[in-house]
Amino acid sequence: MAKKLDETNILLENIINVIKNVKGKELISLDLRKIESAICKYFVICTGTSSTHVNSIESNLKKTIAKDLGEKPWHVEGNNIGEWVLMDYSDIIVHILQEKTRCFYKIEEFWGDAVLTNYKD
Repeated sequence: MAKKLDETNILLENIINVIKNVKGKELISLDLRKIESAICKYFVICTGTSSTHVNSIESNLKKTIAKDLGEKPWHVEGNNIGEWVLMDYSDIIVHILQEKTRCFYKIEEFWGDAVLTNYKD
């Protein structure tokens, strides 16, 4: 069953706040709702300064969102390496990447039609 838009927006706000609190860098969200082929409503993308920082962002996000909203990611990938962690919250997919990995893949460029919101460091 799909979540209401309000719940998605509340989840998005909380994810953004947690990432800001743990000093995630270059934080953006991509609104994919108007893109037919999109697999979710939002992508959230941020940069961690090291594998430890990437894993810390993921860990804090998982704990805080579960505690505050009772939401757990459906799936988490990449947390054993810490180069690129993907967290799937169904309507929102969070990408936490180290700088060199983010520069190499440039995933935000795949979604040129998306509305991009930049959250200043």
